Amino acid sequence: MSGEALASLFHADLVEPGMPEPSFNVKPTQSIPVIVGTRPERRVAPARWSLVPPWSDDLKLKFPTFNARIETAAAKPTFKASVKSKRCLVPFDGYYEWLTEGTQKTPYYVHRIDQQPLLLAGLYSWWRSPTTEEWHLTATILTRESAGQLAPLHDRMPVLLHPDLIDDWLNKEIPGDEGLLAAASDSGLVSVPELRIDEVAPLRGDGPELIESLGLFQP
Repeated sequence: MSGEALASLFHADLVEPGMPEPSFNVKPTQSIPVIVGTRPERRVAPARWSLVPPWSDDLKLKFPTFNARIETAAAKPTFKASVKSKRCLVPFDGYYEWLTEGTQKTPYYVHRIDQQPLLLAGLYSWWRSPTTEEWHLTATILTRESAGQLAPLHDRMPVLLHPDLIDDWLNKEIPGDEGLLAAASDSGLVSVPELRIDEVAPLRGDGPELIESLGLFQP
């Protein structure tokens, strides 16, 4: 989905330059679109998918930060400042999850039956290079314990944000306290039954063939 289409869908007022091209195989540290801010300053912006806190000396961390557990993010030095006032919305058409059985990993594509984008709760942070002084917008996707039909696939799932909570989630004036995090974590559970889980072929390259269904997930 283009930046302009995302702006229309989420009532954003500005599309930042450098938006990534649509991809069927986005990987951590690549660029993804995020929605940040409140109106009249809500915008769609490209962000590096792996959050880097301002105090880091390097853009490349020694530990993965493309996901963050919503249960512990407020206590982690890497994420706690972002939880307070730098929250974002990450729209994805779907995501891949792998079912591990012994040594075999089978990929599945999780998406909405109605083909509407998933609304994933995220955090963002600005990082400035100490050498080039260039600013980088970076982001992570929050996860929670899996529920419903997703539980047999994996023990974690992204936090699906209910549309009614978007404005509060993006409002930096509303503190990211336990109440807001709990509300966000639970808000999207009503949409879990609206998800479809398709087995897909091993992920190679980048194209629409990656999401072609080989059959529905059978727990």
